[in-house]
Amino acid sequence: MTGRKIPSRGVVALLAALCIGGSATQTSLVSSQADSREPAGAPAQNKQRLQPVAEFNGAMPTGVSVSRTGRVFVNFPHWGDEVQYSVAEVRKGKTVPYPNREINTADTRDPAHHFLGVQSVVVDAADRLWVVDTGRIKFGNAPVGGPKLVAIDLRTNKVIRTILLPRQVAGPRSFVNDVRLDLTRGKAGTAYLTDASSDGPNGLIVVDLASGTSWRRLNNVPSVRPVPDFVPVIDGERMLNRPAHGPTSPINIGSDGIALSPDGKTLYYCPLSSRTLYSVPTSGLTDRRVADSKIAKTVRNLGTKGMSDGLETDNAGRVYGGDIEHNALVFRDTDGRFRTLVHDNRLIWPDTLSIGYDRNLYVMANQLNRQAAYNAGVDLRRKPYVLYRIPVDSGPARR
Repeated sequence: MTGRKIPSRGVVALLAALCIGGSATQTSLVSSQADSREPAGAPAQNKQRLQPVAEFNGAMPTGVSVSRTGRVFVNFPHWGDEVQYSVAEVRKGKTVPYPNREINTADTRDPAHHFLGVQSVVVDAADRLWVVDTGRIKFGNAPVGGPKLVAIDLRTNKVIRTILLPRQVAGPRSFVNDVRLDLTRGKAGTAYLTDASSDGPNGLIVVDLASGTSWRRLNNVPSVRPVPDFVPVIDGERMLNRPAHGPTSPINIGSDGIALSPDGKTLYYCPLSSRTLYSVPTSGLTDRRVADSKIAKTVRNLGTKGMSDGLETDNAGRVYGGDIEHNALVFRDTDGRFRTLVHDNRLIWPDTLSIGYDRNLYVMANQLNRQAAYNAGVDLRRKPYVLYRIPVDSGPARR
């Protein structure tokens, strides 16, 4: 992977033709300019460097989650790369299909029992791995039975639950993106997911884990929608849908990142095509008697954190996110102020975040912005993609 700045587009074709590769570089970590104070118990800002955990030389990964015993799980979406398996466990630096190869066969004839387009993996407080499957392959329509939540018992490595999301909750153009779980709410717990669809309604999805019943919340309200005409600047370039032939267009991706407060009372979320962090009380989300319009009035704008793909919380109540445009990780502190945790040029599109019980924040840097779709048909990604971690002096806010 290269840590250099992408050259101007006039030079890209020449470099590609000459097959010139970049060398990996690392910048020094810099502190937040917003506030140099370090509150008691805050993460050790900028005193630690990113530590590589695993490298990936095949398909591009998006998600990561770490179990109570330190097992690391990742996933590979079916976006266009050749994906051998959607969900994997990292063992001794290598990935192996998890829980087995059969379920990782993208069989559209039996979508309810196979992974089709896995977007994220999350380990819950009971040490079960939950797999979020969009049901979409190469952004095609999701078949009935494709969008689903799948639970795997990490002790037996067996699938123990499959919850299918019905059409009225996740339609063919929905893009269920990430999940957080509160095992203390409801008889068997509650799951919250984001629908990040770029060409359909956005919103949150709530699942009662006891019954498997699911419903939509904040459907297409402004806080879950992409900011109109949002154009980020990454690698020194305006990021747009930029096909090899034809006009460019903004990347309109809605509610994407999601995180849950330690007490389970607050859900945090953010559209990808935005720089704003939002929160909403979970009490309204889970009470189906409360009208969506009433819930929308309880949404809080928590301020500008930067463009983020994934979100995460620790058990002290801090909310972490990526700042994609600045190759950084940031966090909203318990005093409500945003601070920079680390800035490093190797963080080329920090995607999913996961805090482990080892008190490290794990982050997947996958160069998503360098895909051909955003670069006039030229794939500018340079393998390997890298999973990093950095100490944060706090454990996960798992329920």
